[in-house]
Amino acid sequence: MIERSLNRRSVLRLGAAGAGAIVASRYVAIPAWAQVPPLEEKDTYTVGFAQVGSNNPWRLGESKSMQDEAARLGYTLVETNANEDTAKQIADLDSLIAQGVDILIFPPRESQAIAPSVLKAKAAGIPVILIDRDVDHSIAKPGEDYITFIGSDFVDQGRRAAEWLVEATGGEAKIIQLEGTTGSDPAIDRQKGFEDYLAGTFQGTPTAAGAHPGMEIIASQTGDFQRDLGREVMQTLLQAHPDVTAVYAHNDEMAIGAIAALQEAGRTPGEDVILVSIDGSNAALDAIVDGTLGASVESSPFFGPIAFETMAKYIAGEDIPDWVKVEDRFFDESNAAEFQGEQF
Repeated sequence: MIERSLNRRSVLRLGAAGAGAIVASRYVAIPAWAQVPPLEEKDTYTVGFAQVGSNNPWRLGESKSMQDEAARLGYTLVETNANEDTAKQIADLDSLIAQGVDILIFPPRESQAIAPSVLKAKAAGIPVILIDRDVDHSIAKPGEDYITFIGSDFVDQGRRAAEWLVEATGGEAKIIQLEGTTGSDPAIDRQKGFEDYLAGTFQGTPTAAGAHPGMEIIASQTGDFQRDLGREVMQTLLQAHPDVTAVYAHNDEMAIGAIAALQEAGRTPGEDVILVSIDGSNAALDAIVDGTLGASVESSPFFGPIAFETMAKYIAGEDIPDWVKVEDRFFDESNAAEFQGEQF
């Protein structure tokens, strides 16, 4: 797993609207051979965008944000779609590198498998900005092999989900965890943050609340961040664990699938089974309002403005932190109605 607290030399925090930035600059001498390739200033750029897939609203929202911002700037966006296949994303990146795009901006599907592609781009003289998901720093390092990672604190997202679920269940629950894509940065980190908090620690430090022995994870299985697969996995796990009283899904789509599976089984999500998830989608806000989903930690997909702003700063020679951190909101019954229809 990628320990950002150890590997990040500096952090820039951006709110959901890109405001309130806090910059901690780095002053580290890097030899020329280890530097990220430069990007010269010119009127327009060809940007390679290797998307992971298009099978859920989050990905569609991310793609549209990138498309809209590139169009606004007059840049050419060369977009590929890996269709949730890591080998396909590697091939897509090879193609974009061969085409000689000016820069690559993309979310890696898997942190280890895609890291060598970042090194290929560097060898070809193409700088890289990673959005949404990071790569394994033991293979490719920010500030040396690629410009930066722009995204949320996935570990903290898991912690926030766990903290809410403890309170919502009174500290007593039998939990099914629906994991995201195996090997992906958010799945690894969201699981760690959730499980560490229940164990009474966070980022290696004991929490003030201590451990929560009444919060038992009775099953944990990947649903690959997909609604239909989340539903299928929940159907199977529900048969094996009918005593489930809570569900933690690594994204809203799997949570919506789990709600459907529970309803089909005659259960009442929101009452006898409490659910919490991550993303903050419109569908999740609707589910919170109707009482079937308890809460959702936001994970914004609107990377276009932040990504191209960071690209402009790099072109201008400004110091770019290793992690441009996006600060996420939290949605529950207290505020979900206020933001309905405004997400993705």
